[in-house]
Amino acid sequence: MISVTRLDGSEVVVNAELLVLVEAMPDTHLTMTDGRQLIVQESPDEVVARVIAYRRTAYGPLRAIQVAS
Repeated sequence: MISVTRLDGSEVVVNAELLVLVEAMPDTHLTMTDGRQLIVQESPDEVVARVIAYRRTAYGPLRAIQVAS
């Protein structure tokens, strides 16, 4: 889950696993898997950074995959 700020200043927590698209139009629009959209104050780069931080916390750092020969 990530926290973002709506244009009216209210804070909302979004399930980062359900984000499909982050667009700057010029406001930042978040599109969820069910088609709902949120318009937020954060930049697309900030939203992506929060999603990455969430996933690192939830799943740990990326590890190299070894392929059997």
